[in-house]
Amino acid sequence: MIQGRRVSPGRRVTAARRARPAQRQAKLQRQAKLPEALVVLCACPDESVAARIAQELVEARLAACVNRLPGMRSVFRWKGALQDEPEVLLAIKTVRSRYEELEMRLKALHPYEVPEIIALPVLAGAAPYLAWLTEETRSL
Repeated sequence: MIQGRRVSPGRRVTAARRARPAQRQAKLQRQAKLPEALVVLCACPDESVAARIAQELVEARLAACVNRLPGMRSVFRWKGALQDEPEVLLAIKTVRSRYEELEMRLKALHPYEVPEIIALPVLAGAAPYLAWLTEETRSL
């Protein structure tokens, strides 16, 4: 039987067919070893604020890398009024174990009363990059 299916009489089970469950198992094991990587999004009012926050997060090893994405416009409602503002989006790469401290630091550094801080899990990624991300966010 292969994966709960019967093999017809006279039909040979090839090595490739036998390997499929093993390949699936190996893939699941690799996925289980993925670090708890996160991408945290945070909108900043301008480039100077974004640059300062990015620099401090990487220096403190709370993030391995921070991308600054200028030219964004955000439309939102704030205190009952519709807003349309230019912003710079930060894409912050970190790990789950550093998230709480990262969030506290973002709140302390950010000029907004309620900064956008949204963490998205990384479901998959290049193993060397994820290993680098984990290494660069280790506490000293």
